[in-house]
Amino acid sequence: MDEAMCPRCKTTKYRNPSMRLMVNTCGHTLCENCVETLFARGSGTCPKCNISLRRNTFRIQQFEDPFVDKEVDIRKRVLKIYNRPEEEFSSLREYNDYLEEVETIIFNLSNNVDVELTKKKVEEYQKTNKSNIQRNRSKLSKDEELVEQLIEEEQTSLQHSRHELVQQERRDKHRKMRQREELLDNLEFSDLPAGLVLASHTARQEEEEEKRPAPATKFSTGIRIGGGTSFLPVPKAVEAALYQYRPGTVDLLGPEPPQITLLEENGYMSHMRDSSQADTAGGYTTKLGCHRALQEAFCGLYFVPDLTAGRVGQEQGMDVG
Repeated sequence: MDEAMCPRCKTTKYRNPSMRLMVNTCGHTLCENCVETLFARGSGTCPKCNISLRRNTFRIQQFEDPFVDKEVDIRKRVLKIYNRPEEEFSSLREYNDYLEEVETIIFNLSNNVDVELTKKKVEEYQKTNKSNIQRNRSKLSKDEELVEQLIEEEQTSLQHSRHELVQQERRDKHRKMRQREELLDNLEFSDLPAGLVLASHTARQEEEEEKRPAPATKFSTGIRIGGGTSFLPVPKAVEAALYQYRPGTVDLLGPEPPQITLLEENGYMSHMRDSSQADTAGGYTTKLGCHRALQEAFCGLYFVPDLTAGRVGQEQGMDVG
């Protein structure tokens, strides 16, 4: 993702960490200073698309991609008008058609497809269903209230995090200036060599950096990562006997194939294809393939249906007894 930059004054987050981008209905961004300059009289035109805009319709950009902010804003405004619940429809098919129509309107307005026709359609629907829209607005569901509360809390937390970041940068800047002045004073008035003074100053800086706590990352779920706290206790290790591997026994009903280490001596490898580098990367070897082929060849050579069935029946009888 490219670094956030104002398209008008070319200011970036790197040059001005406290810069805040704002976005309007057209989806183009401007920094807060440019908005105050261009829209000092309350209205003006977008520097990119020349659409007439008003100062009070600008809002702080929440997402890295301004198109997402534009779509979210359009979706909120459209859903305030098209707010019919599922209970008002006689069938699920009608409700799905209604939702598809709403998504088409949002898509057209977000991607500048038939904008005037779509706006006219929304205005006609709003005039025709004005009473129903007002009634549905007054009875927000509990889920919608919870979502609005979560969005408000997350925006508040985001503003608090930005404020903390600015304050931390100011503290770091003040600390560096103080350390620099201290170093200059030590070099000027100390009787020690300059190399020892610089080494001592560098050691103190490193010690202070190590003592500084690592910043905790807080996700939208409320879980803090790196803050030194945990919601769940560390589970205690269960003491148990160590697992011991015991190779399984398989009755091949045939002669035992030669051991894999004796295949080359007995001449079994003379007609085998050499394994490639890609084969060996996966753990395959030529001897392994030859040994498995011999196992399949010898398997079942001693199989006699009547005797085998009788032996299986005896074993089952012994297990039952």
